[in-house]
Amino acid sequence: MDRMHELVEILNKWAYEYYVLDAPTVSDREYDRLYDELRELERVSGVRLPDSPTRRVGGEPVKGFARHTHIARLYSLDKAVSEDELSAFFTRVKKYGAPTYTVEYKYDGLTVCLTYEDGLFVRATTRGNGVEGEDVTAQVLTVRSFPLKISYRGTLEVRGEAVIRLSALEKYNAAHPDDPLKNARNAAAGAIRNLDPAVTATRSPEILFYDINYMSEAPILSQIDARAFLQREGFKTFPYFKICATEEEVFAAVDEIEVNRRGLDVLTDGAVIKVNEEGIRADMGATDKFPRWAIAYKFEAEEAETSVKRVFWQVGRTGKLTPLAEIEPVELAGATVRRATLNNFGDLTRKDVKVGSRVLVRRSNEVIPEILGAVSHVEGSVPVAKPETCPYCGSSVREVGANLFCTNPQCPPRIVQKLTHYCSKNAADVEGMSEMTLQILVERLGLSNFSDLYALTKDSFVGEDGKLWDGFGEKKVSNLLSAIQKSKQIPLDRFLYAIGIEGIGRVAARDLAAFGSVENVASLTYGELIALENVGDITANSILAYFADADNRAELNRLFEAGVTPFVAARAEGIFTGESVVLTGSLSAMSRPEAQKLIEARGGVCQSAVTGATTLVIAGEKAGSKLDKAKKLGVRIIGEEEFLAMLGP
Repeated sequence: MDRMHELVEILNKWAYEYYVLDAPTVSDREYDRLYDELRELERVSGVRLPDSPTRRVGGEPVKGFARHTHIARLYSLDKAVSEDELSAFFTRVKKYGAPTYTVEYKYDGLTVCLTYEDGLFVRATTRGNGVEGEDVTAQVLTVRSFPLKISYRGTLEVRGEAVIRLSALEKYNAAHPDDPLKNARNAAAGAIRNLDPAVTATRSPEILFYDINYMSEAPILSQIDARAFLQREGFKTFPYFKICATEEEVFAAVDEIEVNRRGLDVLTDGAVIKVNEEGIRADMGATDKFPRWAIAYKFEAEEAETSVKRVFWQVGRTGKLTPLAEIEPVELAGATVRRATLNNFGDLTRKDVKVGSRVLVRRSNEVIPEILGAVSHVEGSVPVAKPETCPYCGSSVREVGANLFCTNPQCPPRIVQKLTHYCSKNAADVEGMSEMTLQILVERLGLSNFSDLYALTKDSFVGEDGKLWDGFGEKKVSNLLSAIQKSKQIPLDRFLYAIGIEGIGRVAARDLAAFGSVENVASLTYGELIALENVGDITANSILAYFADADNRAELNRLFEAGVTPFVAARAEGIFTGESVVLTGSLSAMSRPEAQKLIEARGGVCQSAVTGATTLVIAGEKAGSKLDKAKKLGVRIIGEEEFLAMLGP
């Protein structure tokens, strides 16, 4: 028996070096010699130790997968597909403290959960619906990238992603030309969920571990500690792991992942950003589907490599100067791309883009293509100079952080972009009013304000010869004027988005619209604004500055006098009529989104945060800081039982 223990210890050490560290210290022949000796000892004695490597041989096929309930729920991740959505995540997080973030690759495989009791591996399951998964222990036992025995003696659940490396997929397909596997993701899922463990073994899956789902004793207090625990106990982790103190560092890490993932042997489809500190995580909590403290930034766009021919500057509606690169034409997502954005001067510098550089370009849906970073430089590559004046009007340039701004509010490109934003579909939705049309109107009629649109008549489009302008036929002019009239009736949230308050996107605009009118929004205090979940310090000050500006107030009055009428859709009448409600904590009878729908169907207004306008807080289990604030403000608080009673049968 002593020899058996010795062999198990030696073989597991060698397997750890080979499968986890990718640094073997002995030959395959030496490993096989001791492995055969162990197997013979087990045959003769009829004994097999719990952590014996012979347990990893694929067993008999199973008839079906048994269901297993996880100790703690395995949440999926909410997703962001744009920098705006990722910025909204940061704004929400900052309501709860000043965190650090961790950034890791998001692997494209199958999530699995491994359970340990008293230091021994006992079970592997798929994520399933998060509460219950399928028992795939027999299949996972064929994988070599995790230990069968660990030093931790409590009950433990660890999470990982079962993957098949691209090189392993290529090798498998070469050996099975008549029945190749289509892609690495499906191959990994099919391997783990195959009823025959022997088939699992032939596909050579491995598991990359990234988190602890449950610990019965001495729970981990940060993502950094969780990763260190996994590595210490012998679980295979991916080498890339960034700790970021600022949002800018997170964006830089995401860009680094997106550029470098193309050279990896593992299929990835994004980056995972997590709040590091457990205390902030606990305060933020989770929805019925996602933890609020983590998000996956998805790379779903098509990418290609090309060269930068030149860089020029575009002026936006806020005066921000955005560098645009003219690139060698490249085919992306079914279109020929000739230009790509670099966001701002700081972004251009951070990505080390020069004229002549080879760069990686991404295009997603109809969004303007973006340069992700420089792949390489060539002899003669030239750095891009920082402009000292506006390239359009010659006015001075103001530098704010990573951004440059034209200081002239009447700079023609600024006006065109401002009006284009106002007329866009998610704003006033003036159908047919394109950027090109607005540029003509600005050049010929001197339009500079939103209200100028509502003063347009058919005669506005008539030239000195008494005829309509070229390109503006009777039908086009009629349609434009009709669309302008139609835009006067506009939902309040879209109006607040349309007028271009800096920092107000569609999400924050919806939060503000809950206050019922432009006048109510204009009267909000800094404290009331900063309390909103999707409004941070900078945006709160932007809102205050906007409504304090005499020119902005005069423009709002001109819009209202022209007949523009922002409205809030009529609400249903019911038990919550007149109530501004905040939900906090978890409810046992339903999810929070379901509860929100029931409240709104009965006349209530749901808020994302407790403010001076809040009249009711519904507190479920593990209610956090919102409950504390409601108590300080003296807001009425009820529990789930009273809430259900108000809903009625």
